[in-house]
Amino acid sequence: MSETHPFKIKHLPRLLADAGKSWFNSEPFQRSAIVAYYAVLSLPALVIIILKVVGGVWGEDIVRGELLGEISSAIGADAADAIRTMIENQSGETTSVFATIIGIGTLLYGSTGVFFQLQSALDTIWEQEPAYKNDVVATLMSRVKSFGFILILGFLLLTSFVLTSLLSTFSRQLNRFLPDDLFDYLFVVDFLVSLTFIYVLFATMFKYLPSAKISWKSVRVGAALTTFMFLIGKYLLALYFNKMEPGSTYGAAGSIILIMLWVSYSSLILLYGAHFTKQYANKYVKNDHIS
Repeated sequence: MSETHPFKIKHLPRLLADAGKSWFNSEPFQRSAIVAYYAVLSLPALVIIILKVVGGVWGEDIVRGELLGEISSAIGADAADAIRTMIENQSGETTSVFATIIGIGTLLYGSTGVFFQLQSALDTIWEQEPAYKNDVVATLMSRVKSFGFILILGFLLLTSFVLTSLLSTFSRQLNRFLPDDLFDYLFVVDFLVSLTFIYVLFATMFKYLPSAKISWKSVRVGAALTTFMFLIGKYLLALYFNKMEPGSTYGAAGSIILIMLWVSYSSLILLYGAHFTKQYANKYVKNDHIS
């Protein structure tokens, strides 16, 4: 570990440039394409598990509506309808006990594909070898860790839904007493809830998904930058999808293409955030185990 120095704002442009150079040299477009491919395969299973985990507490129909609403706002109604069809086709099948067991195993394996690929990408960035020498054990443990992130995602979604619901109820009560102008500011709180959800998700992924031991000091800075970039890009990409309708060029496959484009973009942002976190850790944080 090289000698570290205190971080100053004037260092940020150089830090961003170094992270960008490292990011570009790591073939991020190839990595993001791989993640996007696995996302399409994993998405129905991932959403079904989230529905079961969160829906068991909050109500499956409510959670389904919230998730599809978020997807619709991000990549369009057609893509949301395609995902709804995937979910209904996969969850509505009636099969034998043996087929059900195989189906559950396939569901669990498929749903972890995205996080498994992200872990591989983050380990490459941090120059880490798998903790287990046996390939079968290493793959199995990676899948277990990936499934743990699905549960974390479900917990964060549940927390977000609960807070949003409480805020909505609180807002309706206050609306009787507060002027409309002041009432509008309560939407800022709703935005902050969503912002916190995204930040915690990125921070958790940067901290626990790779095999490297990374300090929270590095993670919180990298996650903050990644969240900022993700939110800006999210709204720009939603505007692009809604105005330009790039999926219409591909006909029936347009919805799948939109999903892959959105996941690919998100992966590029996440990978850049990981490179930034590593650059920050190298220069400003002691005791981060990078190799």
